[in-house]
Amino acid sequence: DPFARYEAMQDLVVGHLCGALSGSLDDKARDAGREAIGTAFASVLADDQLDDLMRGELLILPGEAYLSEQMLVADPAAIRAEREGLKAWLGTRRESEFAQLHARAAAASDGSSAAAKGARKVKTQALVYLAAGVPERAADMAAKQYDSANNMTDRQGALMVLASLQTPERTHKLLDFYNRFQGNALVIDKWFAIQASSLHPDVLEQVKALAEHPDFTLKNPNRVRSLYMPFTGTAQGFHAASGEGYRMIADLILALDPLNPQTAARFVPPLGRWRRIEPGRAALMRAELERIAAAPKLSRDTYEQVTRSLG
Repeated sequence: DPFARYEAMQDLVVGHLCGALSGSLDDKARDAGREAIGTAFASVLADDQLDDLMRGELLILPGEAYLSEQMLVADPAAIRAEREGLKAWLGTRRESEFAQLHARAAAASDGSSAAAKGARKVKTQALVYLAAGVPERAADMAAKQYDSANNMTDRQGALMVLASLQTPERTHKLLDFYNRFQGNALVIDKWFAIQASSLHPDVLEQVKALAEHPDFTLKNPNRVRSLYMPFTGTAQGFHAASGEGYRMIADLILALDPLNPQTAARFVPPLGRWRRIEPGRAALMRAELERIAAAPKLSRDTYEQVTRSLG
């Protein structure tokens, strides 16, 4: 049963990652857990009875936000490191299988049939694991996928992978994408979001630079959300140990509140999760909420969200 298989895979991976994060797994148990997950992935990759839409679902690791919810107190940096470490291990251990999956899917991803949609899904998933394990190879494959793409799914998938890598192709393809779709506001929103949500170590500086882009304005709520909301999910950006990511979002709320209090208020909840975050970061998050609360002439929407978050 596909649903039972999906639930079993999620239980296996979540149990392993949460065990590793809690410190309950020694090195031997961690290695055994990874081997079990690797065996399960090998089965999914090799099963020719599975359609690619289901295969794609089975290959997606539980997200960082979900893993945080499984813990009483979460350390975003540790969650990112453990999850990415597993991805890199799988990408290295199953490199040939992921490369074969990508090649097979590339030959079957044209059209609007369910099979073609599934092929496009697993094509990008294969790149995600290869990017974690063998980034140089993945960068080359993603650039070729981008160049040969005849649909937005393949093009955006390749760009998403490249946006997280430190490669010259990242700059080239981001510029090409912008030039291609400069007149399409919804697609340019996606262009901002892809960069703001990336795994790139310099995502915080990149978001700062994007805020100065000619196509960015605080007066456009969709553009504001497309840049800053994905950023609040980045462990290395929003949850930077220095607190700079929290300060950036607090500054955004204060600047946005006089222009669009409803949108400003929507950016408070990411800071409001401080109670579920490890003490060092929690103190920094709470301090930013207190700074917002002390601002004069704060709108009712934002003030209510901030005071509720502070408790």
